[in-house]
Amino acid sequence: MVDSLLLLFFFYGSISLVTFCFYGVDKSAAKRGKHRIRESILHLLSLFGGWFGALLAQKVFRHKTKKRRFLVVFWLTVAVNVAVTGYGFYFSHFPNFG
Repeated sequence: MVDSLLLLFFFYGSISLVTFCFYGVDKSAAKRGKHRIRESILHLLSLFGGWFGALLAQKVFRHKTKKRRFLVVFWLTVAVNVAVTGYGFYFSHFPNFG
């Protein structure tokens, strides 16, 4: 069980770091009027576990904090990720209670 928790934390930390960097690059591109990262890419990164890095980047860079549609989709990706991860973790560690 400890090994799977460490793996889960490593995965979330890694994808969150990548997501944080993507937000930083997108914010920089927005300031300079350059080619931007698609919102769908940012959402996919959040959905696959990078939501903590995305949340942190939104605060640090003050990026993607005013677009209501973006935020609604972002929070949906967080909810789906947490639900799927929780479901998988619960039923992989407590199969007799499912």
